[in-house]
Amino acid sequence: MILTKTAALALALTTVAPVHDELKTQLDALVDAKAMTAALALVREDGRDRSMAAGVRDLRSKAPADPHGHFRVGSVTKTFVATVLLQLADEGKLSLDDQVSKHLPGALPEGSTVTVRQALNHTSGIFDYAGAGIPGWSVRDYRPRETLYDQTPQELLAVGLSKPAYFKPGGGWRYSNTNYVIAAMLIEKLTGNPYAKEIENRILRPLGLRHTLLPGHRKDLPRPHARGYAPYQGRMVDATRMNPSLEYGAGEIISTTADLATFLDALLGGKLTSGQALKQMRTLEDAGRGMGYGLGLQAFPLPCGGKVYGHSGGTFGYLTYALRSDSGRTLVLSGNPYSGEVPADALPKVLATAFC
Repeated sequence: MILTKTAALALALTTVAPVHDELKTQLDALVDAKAMTAALALVREDGRDRSMAAGVRDLRSKAPADPHGHFRVGSVTKTFVATVLLQLADEGKLSLDDQVSKHLPGALPEGSTVTVRQALNHTSGIFDYAGAGIPGWSVRDYRPRETLYDQTPQELLAVGLSKPAYFKPGGGWRYSNTNYVIAAMLIEKLTGNPYAKEIENRILRPLGLRHTLLPGHRKDLPRPHARGYAPYQGRMVDATRMNPSLEYGAGEIISTTADLATFLDALLGGKLTSGQALKQMRTLEDAGRGMGYGLGLQAFPLPCGGKVYGHSGGTFGYLTYALRSDSGRTLVLSGNPYSGEVPADALPKVLATAFC
């Protein structure tokens, strides 16, 4: 999920010249300031990886964080989902300008004109179920008991449809996790398989992403992993265990820095979709604050000109950025936010250091 308040925090983790020493210094500084309990980073360029970690896996044992550890990627899941839908479009199973109701009759209110494209680029206007402010549904307000409940895609969609739309389809841009509940449901309708199985068959297996999984209703992460923490009733509590069915196609994936780098390199390198489909994915809507949003891809402007493409992700206790420049440099960050603060201008400074 996009968390603009913490965008600077996650991206403050990196600098690339010199890659290892400078980046490790920034990771350590964030941990020392209690901005994070753990932070992982990987920079890939010309087939070479630089991986590093700072902080601890958990606050009790103080065991050091593992640079190859697993973490919840949050909304980076959306890029996987969009990729599969673009593959289905390449195969002629749907058109991006089809109305969602053509493939999911009855899922949206009668007369809805929302298209597949509008769901993928967040111009549908449909309310964000995760921002509804309803206890147990919002991914911005941690509640230990409700976070463990089983949810169904239909329940998630119903919450999003229980509130008025932000605007008419195509009438603006507003990030909504409900759009990617719809997108995952479309994959299932068009293929007859769970959307997770399609991601496994079309992306994870072909790319050898052995440390990436869609856990469904399973609450734990594979080892090793750093534990995540979230504020609850005025204190920080362990939020590692959660039922990812709350996020479904909007954010359930668990991965590692290396696997995300491989996925992003393959996608933006043109290995997963047709060239035309990738061009569509990179066609941007104005997302505000200088950012753009395509079809499951975010674009961050660089101070030196140009953009980096990828996605950010945030869920209880975990914050992720996976970004790639057109020159081929890939940066993946995972952090476990805690109680500290970072400067608001960290994002442009870090982008300049990492990619300019």
